[in-house]
Amino acid sequence: MRVDVVMPQMGESIAEGTITRWMKQVGETVGRDEPLFEISTDKVDAEIPSPAAGTLVEVKNQAGETVPVNQVVAVLETDASAAASAPKPESKPPETKPAKAQPAAVASEASSEGSFVSPVVRKIAAEHGIDPSSVPGTGAGGRVSKKDILDFVAQGKPPAAAATPSTAPARVAPAAPAAPQVTFASGARTERQAMTPMRKKIAEHMVESRRTSAHVHSVFEVDMSRVVALRTKYKSLYEERHGTKLTLTPFFVKAACDALRAFPILNSSVEGNEIVYRKDLNVGVAVALDWGLIVPVVRNADQLSIAGLTMKINDLAERARTKKLLPDEVQGGTFTITNPGIFGGLFGLPIINQPQVAILGIGGIEKRPVVIDDAIAIRDRMYMSMSYDHRVVDGAVADQFLAFVKKVLQEFDESLL
Repeated sequence: MRVDVVMPQMGESIAEGTITRWMKQVGETVGRDEPLFEISTDKVDAEIPSPAAGTLVEVKNQAGETVPVNQVVAVLETDASAAASAPKPESKPPETKPAKAQPAAVASEASSEGSFVSPVVRKIAAEHGIDPSSVPGTGAGGRVSKKDILDFVAQGKPPAAAATPSTAPARVAPAAPAAPQVTFASGARTERQAMTPMRKKIAEHMVESRRTSAHVHSVFEVDMSRVVALRTKYKSLYEERHGTKLTLTPFFVKAACDALRAFPILNSSVEGNEIVYRKDLNVGVAVALDWGLIVPVVRNADQLSIAGLTMKINDLAERARTKKLLPDEVQGGTFTITNPGIFGGLFGLPIINQPQVAILGIGGIEKRPVVIDDAIAIRDRMYMSMSYDHRVVDGAVADQFLAFVKKVLQEFDESLL
């Protein structure tokens, strides 16, 4: 039986998608719900799962083509006998290599959802000489996620018996996004590459924001010693009780929500000559990706506990990096938090995420000498910045808002954990 594969509707406002990569070639088999191709829209990049198990017999649109939603982009053959007649990819003679673990084979030979291993997971597994089938999976149907493999490595688990030990150091956290790599043709002095749809959208959005809002910036220094101590105290408990890592981001979101309730002008937008105040606190948390930047939104963030914020933020960040976000999850934000300090930056002066009127920037946390009660002490210190729209937010109000956030962080209520 032939099954049509269509360009999915990735949200009400999405009318088309660009195919960025086919993960299967004509003649290859694919399992139901196994990623078949990747698309990029003006909202998200996403892996599209196969609607059925079968053989890919026809690809109607190649990588780089933009296709309207609901248009057929490929055809699957689910009848094994008919699939046998499908054109096969050009074969290559086998290579002779030293015996070692081949994690990729798990994906190509598996047909069940639980056995599928994504390319990202395969890459990490290969780097550390790990057989993915030996890693407990927490994803749908037991699928091994990127978080599963990174946690497995961080815990110092030994590789499977069939794997060759790796000399790579164990990872204790997800790697930073890779800087774009450029290969110059022989004799060439320049190299041209088309912007991805996401990169074009980022460019348009940022330039438009600069044209729209009168950007002003304020910077405060915060003593993060209490928050750092609370995170250290509770992080093991959170992993045991909630199955997730307690990061510092939920503390920032909580502090921002408290301040937004006290200063609602920071949770507004401008429409013509009117200021539109938003009751819902939908906080966007910027996530850096290998291929750009995306801001998933934590809806009604003020109604979530620290545990709830932790699980929600970690889930959104993981799905952002594995291209599993839905368009609705990156829309409707009323305030944004970005963390340039995660890579060591002192602080940043971010561009406002329209149509919002402010964005909070979190700098790096470092131990610094400070004067406390006429004595020098060592404390965990951080700079936080805020860019705000001077059309509606005055400097005095912005500074009061930041002072409020600072107070919440420095006196964080332990009972909330």
